[in-house]
Amino acid sequence: MNDPNGNVGAAIFAASRDPASRDGWLLGRIGQGDEDAMAAFYRAHGRVVLAQVLLVTGERALAEEIVQDTMLAVWRRAGDFRGDSSARSWVIAIARRQTRDRLRGRRLRVVDDAFLADRPGSGPGPEVTALDRAELAEVRVAIRDLGPAHREVLGLVFGSGLSLPEVAGVLEIPVGTVKSRLSAARAALSRILNEKGQIQ
Repeated sequence: MNDPNGNVGAAIFAASRDPASRDGWLLGRIGQGDEDAMAAFYRAHGRVVLAQVLLVTGERALAEEIVQDTMLAVWRRAGDFRGDSSARSWVIAIARRQTRDRLRGRRLRVVDDAFLADRPGSGPGPEVTALDRAELAEVRVAIRDLGPAHREVLGLVFGSGLSLPEVAGVLEIPVGTVKSRLSAARAALSRILNEKGQIQ
């Protein structure tokens, strides 16, 4: 992927047609100390990572600090990326660990997986139909009222666009548990919207 004339910008543009190839190439260049590649990687993933961290922390300044720590970790560990996952799920997993470390002193409210295992299946239910009718702005406000675990799984699936196996990798849990958490999060969001009178 190296441009024979050393034109990093042209090579990045050529690689940008396929995001997976572009990201792999960028991480390879970052591993070699290429600051332009780091800037391009940040432009490609920084906003998504910030949105995900902000969903969990609820604090903009803290989320921005965590993103900076995350990108510093990417700079230092880009050579560790082997392509076993997408670059996006890899960087979000780093951000999640950074967030967990920052919030270690705080207690996160997490729904017990045993409780979720007894919940109905993940097929479309009435809550999905109800959510489809809610306005996007109202959903954004309601998401803020969810617990951190629910905000996190919704953000990973719908905000970051990760597949369920990728979310399972980031959260270090089985895919079945991701499905249960996602179903519980959607149901909780539907309840909040109902309580606020946003769903007719």
